[in-house]
Amino acid sequence: MGKRKTIENKLSVFTNAILSIFGENPFKPMNYKQICKSLAIRDAAGKDVVYHILIDLFEQGILMEERPFRYVLNPAYLEEYGPKKEYVEGTVDMKSTGKAYVVLDGDSGEDVFISANNTGQALHGDRVKVAMFPKRKNKKPEGEIVEVLQRKHTDFVGVLHISHGYVFVVPDMEQIPVDIFVPKGELHGAKNGQKVIVHLVDWPENSGNPFGEIIRVLGNPGENDVEMQSILLSHDYPLDFPKEVEKEAAAIPVKIKREEIKKRRDFRDVFTITIDPADAKDFDDAISLQKLPNGHWEVGVHIADVSHYVKPGSAIDEEAYSRGTSVYLVDRTIPMLPEKLCNNVCSLRPDEEKLTFSAVFEMDDNANILNHWIGKTIIKSCRRYAYEEVQTMIEGGEGDYKDEIMTFNHLATKLREKRMAAGSLNFHSEEVKFVLDENGKPIDTYIRVQNESHELIEDFMLLANRTVAETFGKPDSKWKNYTFVYRVHDEPNPEKLNNFMRLISRLGYTMDISTRSKLVKSYNKLFEDVEGKGEKNLVESVAIRTMAKAVYSTENIGHYGLSFDYYTHFTSPIRRYPDLMVHRLIERYLIENQGSVDKKEFDEYCVHTSEMEKQAEEMERQSVKYKQAEYLQDKIGQVFDGLISGVSKWGLYVELKDSKCEGLVRYDDLPGDYYYLDEDNFRVIGQESGRVLQLGDEVTVMVKDVNLLKRQMDFELIMKDVPRKSNRRNKPYGRKKY
Repeated sequence: MGKRKTIENKLSVFTNAILSIFGENPFKPMNYKQICKSLAIRDAAGKDVVYHILIDLFEQGILMEERPFRYVLNPAYLEEYGPKKEYVEGTVDMKSTGKAYVVLDGDSGEDVFISANNTGQALHGDRVKVAMFPKRKNKKPEGEIVEVLQRKHTDFVGVLHISHGYVFVVPDMEQIPVDIFVPKGELHGAKNGQKVIVHLVDWPENSGNPFGEIIRVLGNPGENDVEMQSILLSHDYPLDFPKEVEKEAAAIPVKIKREEIKKRRDFRDVFTITIDPADAKDFDDAISLQKLPNGHWEVGVHIADVSHYVKPGSAIDEEAYSRGTSVYLVDRTIPMLPEKLCNNVCSLRPDEEKLTFSAVFEMDDNANILNHWIGKTIIKSCRRYAYEEVQTMIEGGEGDYKDEIMTFNHLATKLREKRMAAGSLNFHSEEVKFVLDENGKPIDTYIRVQNESHELIEDFMLLANRTVAETFGKPDSKWKNYTFVYRVHDEPNPEKLNNFMRLISRLGYTMDISTRSKLVKSYNKLFEDVEGKGEKNLVESVAIRTMAKAVYSTENIGHYGLSFDYYTHFTSPIRRYPDLMVHRLIERYLIENQGSVDKKEFDEYCVHTSEMEKQAEEMERQSVKYKQAEYLQDKIGQVFDGLISGVSKWGLYVELKDSKCEGLVRYDDLPGDYYYLDEDNFRVIGQESGRVLQLGDEVTVMVKDVNLLKRQMDFELIMKDVPRKSNRRNKPYGRKKY
């Protein structure tokens, strides 16, 4: 009896070992010889036992025969014997093809690839739970979405289609690759072809598409207001303020109480001005100037005291926090605060007394800072300038208070020289602007370049932001261990930096990245070298993309691009919520002498406001892209000069020189030859001609097609020495190194 039990135990151990091998390789067919090799069984008796165990497991249905005497684990037993599943959580980055990547929470590792048939009921931006697949050699981590933990969006903007008795909405967002079916009873007056908002109601388990109901009709596609609203609503950004917020704003008194003035340092009789774009309405910063008895200059940087009017927990505050920032589309501004606050009560309009939060500096003629003060003030701006007016005076023209303006510019220039000598990066980005008709249609474009008048204001704002951050963050500060909000900027990503260096080497430039100081000098030298050249905008825009994204954080790591050890955002509380947070912290610590706020709570605030800033930039980019497509819509067949701005597996991206419109030249439309994609060197090469088309090349293109709703522009390359239409169909042959 004991002997039989021993044999049974041995067989059980063998069986478990065999099932373990199949469990670790659930989809790999194996015969008894492979199993014996895995178990290091060499004797005939042992092999015979394995052979019979396999037959027994097959007869039990635990194994299946892939072909005679080659077995795989029955999928029904995967959960019991297969590899134990690892689960991770993250956010879905969906592609238009339906495949997705899940960006893991925190710094949990590499993104997880999800094939289109394994995305389940997840949509772009959702937080999800992923079951990981066994790691395959030389492959990205892969998995399957098994649960949607939190929806990013439940309302979607799209075009309603009614066809053959079916009703569905095609979402505007390319990252939403599924249509949303709408029962006929849920149309609520919407008509075929209209832009609508559809609310996701249900997604039945066995359905390939979600179900929804129409909650708002926006209008007809292609109408300016409809398209601008669509961009905002696609990102859940509200078009209007809630009634409770407007009611609170209406109750805010415009008149400043005498008791409040007594609490503040009075600058009403000091020369004070604002300098802003000509079409600006919200003036949240002003600068003042006066000569001190000791011969030094006193420069005040005065910022609208929004915190005096917007209290924590109020309806206005909660709405402002939710929005995070104002949004600047091509044809409109969607403010963070109600109009009464942003354009009236808080706006530093000329000849009006305004409450401000100020950083005041005593400096000599070389802009050496000898003393500073931070606190609450009251001002009265004596003049509102547009940038163009100030620039005219800087360039030698006449204007009001020219002596004071030139003193401001002299001091700002000295500050700038010190900043650049300390290693600040000298980025000068170009911004495309549109001339719109009364219907919002673009009739012309122009490039707005930052000039000295912009830099004048910028340098004083940078000084104020840096000084405030240093006051609360430096090692000798009494508040060094208190929670504070910093604007931080990490070092460049090494991989992106290497790619950038390869790009500029193709354009004939070099950089030294051996130390930070040499890298900064190389960047600034590069910007000088490309000035006035065709590749200027390309190089500068790609250089910006090599940089890490600046974000808000309670953990200070400094600001790499500015070369500041301490930096914050203090100067724009009308349009940025983090600046309002900073004002409140200054008042709490410096004026009221209270203890530190909860760090964890402010960590969440920083994450949210950083995300809202990123979202606002995306909305602004989409509005520009739409207007560029609209601008080219009636120019199909016309020819323009441009630069190759990107090389991809789809084709060459070309940016037009004057309008900065970027379109795609598909490989099928490259004339006269087959072209190989040499992705590593940002170029394509003609197979027979040897012609090289590379990033930064000047080219001539014809506008071939414009898809306004998708904001896509297709170009065709014009080569004078080859026929425009080729008899041969061009296709990239994949990556090939030369």
